[in-house]
Amino acid sequence: MEDLLKKIYNDEEFIKIIDDLLHNETVLKMKNFRQHYETSCFDHCLEASYFCYKICKKHKLDYVSSARAAMVHDLFLYNWRERQPDRKGLHAFTHGKTSYENACKIMEINDIQKDMIIKHMWPLTIAIPRYKETFILTLVDKYCALSESYYEIKSKHSKKVQAKKALN
Repeated sequence: MEDLLKKIYNDEEFIKIIDDLLHNETVLKMKNFRQHYETSCFDHCLEASYFCYKICKKHKLDYVSSARAAMVHDLFLYNWRERQPDRKGLHAFTHGKTSYENACKIMEINDIQKDMIIKHMWPLTIAIPRYKETFILTLVDKYCALSESYYEIKSKHSKKVQAKKALN
């Protein structure tokens, strides 16, 4: 992840697109919440944003809207592992709408971005994405989640193997 973060922060065009979000007080709060294992919501969204930007740019899609929407697609600002008394329904089904509502408070949202943020959990949620950029975020989001989980599980497995070897 560290090499990827260097690559992300060295991509001047990408950083320029999301710079206001990177310094936004609300977006920075995502650093206080874990997403997958030890990855913060902020780092997860930053990685997803970068991949969406690169893919959409390559395919001549709206890479600016894509990068900005992906940066706030998980702007829910709570520990999703704990029950939230005011949340109606399971996190997986509700956080897209919550993130959209939070994002509307800090930035202008166009139709593509709205679709991306609200529907990024498709196909788990029933709402079918309307834009190619939304499909890209749904795939990127799953890739990032699997990647973040893989490295954590691999690390724990390696520690167990090393502990067994030490016992022998």
